[in-house]
Amino acid sequence: MPEPQPRVLVALATYNERDNLASLVAEIRTTVVAADILIMDDHSPDGTGALADTLAAADPQIQVIHRPGKLGLGTALLAIMRRALEKQYDYLVTMDADFSHHPRYLPALLYGMDRADVTIGSRYVPGGGTENWPWSRRMMSRATNALVRLMLGMPVRDASGNYRCYRVALLQRANLDDLLSRGYSFQQEALYHCWLAGARLGETPIVFAERRGGYSKASLREIVRSLWALFRLFWRARLRRISMMPCKKP
Repeated sequence: MPEPQPRVLVALATYNERDNLASLVAEIRTTVVAADILIMDDHSPDGTGALADTLAAADPQIQVIHRPGKLGLGTALLAIMRRALEKQYDYLVTMDADFSHHPRYLPALLYGMDRADVTIGSRYVPGGGTENWPWSRRMMSRATNALVRLMLGMPVRDASGNYRCYRVALLQRANLDDLLSRGYSFQQEALYHCWLAGARLGETPIVFAERRGGYSKASLREIVRSLWALFRLFWRARLRRISMMPCKKP
């Protein structure tokens, strides 16, 4: 008998993405037909939540969660992970809802799970890249990832992107209740916790394209807050390494 196919949840954290949502969901549905889709909306004033409800009414494989306000990307992703655990999915895919993460890469992410516990859609491995990004944003992204490798020691090129596939059973061991980050630095911290829990990390190339519609939610304030969270995480990791060092006998 053929082996049962893994249960896959593709999750979108949304805020003011009405212009992109319907077409993105349609692309996901045609690319990974058997996957369920979760839309978690933070009370978008542009009607994204209402559109998500309309899509769900027409497709039983679409789920919608409404949150009472804009509570941050990190808290949304944490809630999504808990939902995947609660519903006992095998794989959880997270991706941006603005078409910067194109669904055409979903099969490669899922294929990578044959040899990894987290597969990252990576801009910085051969074949990956970015489109229509200003020089300043490219430098900020590369600098952040260089800091992650230097400070945390994780052997990946792209630790800051949201296009990933997680093995849900691994999330159970990753101590998600102990995370410091609530904003964009959640990406690095969640990956670090997975790595500490023994996850095999893999990367597959993607081209990150600038959003099709709407506007970016990444402000200078959020970038500074994320860098501060990264430094806090570094000191926590340093203290953890010190506490694990064997004591010298007198």
